[in-house]
Amino acid sequence: MKIGFIGTGIMGKPMAQNLQKAGHTLYFSEHYNKAPADLLGDNGIALPSPKAVAEAAEVIITMVPDTPQVEEVLFGQNGVAEGLSAGKVVVDMSSISPMATKAFAKRINETGAQYLDAPVSGGEVGAINATLTIMVGGEEATFERIKPLFDIMGKNITLVGGNGDGQTCKVANQIIVALNIEAVAEALVFASKAGANPARVREALMGGFASSKILEVHGERMVKGTFNPGFRIALHQKDLNLALSGARELGVALPNTASAQELFNTCTALGGDGWDHSGMVKALEHLANHNIRGE
Repeated sequence: MKIGFIGTGIMGKPMAQNLQKAGHTLYFSEHYNKAPADLLGDNGIALPSPKAVAEAAEVIITMVPDTPQVEEVLFGQNGVAEGLSAGKVVVDMSSISPMATKAFAKRINETGAQYLDAPVSGGEVGAINATLTIMVGGEEATFERIKPLFDIMGKNITLVGGNGDGQTCKVANQIIVALNIEAVAEALVFASKAGANPARVREALMGGFASSKILEVHGERMVKGTFNPGFRIALHQKDLNLALSGARELGVALPNTASAQELFNTCTALGGDGWDHSGMVKALEHLANHNIRGE
């Protein structure tokens, strides 16, 4: 299949590589940055704009940081929408506003193309290993057509509902992840301040009811102090902003989401907006005046 892929960052690049390994030809837009050289070749072609990518491809995947970037790629000058025609499919795998997604889908559908929102969870490791969770919003027939591509990039693939529901599911995912990171970080800071070895506490907890993927992966990062992303705090802040602004519109209270966001804000104040989101522990260490790694 001829696939346009716009956004080859920490997550997007390995996702694109997995599609190439499966034999698909990918088209990359160089309107913002040059395409990574190791993606180019017989099945990797650089084009000057999102419009050119949309003209060349059957399916156009976007994987960019936030709502304004998606809007610019789709509807800006020489954007994807200008190169679409009936039968093509736009798949936004970024994590953006559910409300904006519904508006974007309507505009894309008016061109005769179809739209899926398909945000992912699993981080860089999941992107590299093709084990991403993919949460999809859109028409079932379009989903079934694109599912073979999702199967190349991920393992847990669910059609949640209509356009926007995939993004709503991703926001819910980010609430759960943030609160789990907060729980693990608080537990390890508490244990360490009480004099216990946090590495051994984590090891013991991995065998009990408190065990989780967050404790396994992010707990290890907290203990070792390896905060290279991963998933940057700045991006998780963006996702929690979507949760909190959506909650205001819906009249829903999200008190613990708000507290997690304040801890991320503390990390940013400490210069850590580029840390992996497991770096939330550093905000709690700052508040406790105690470093669990003895630094």
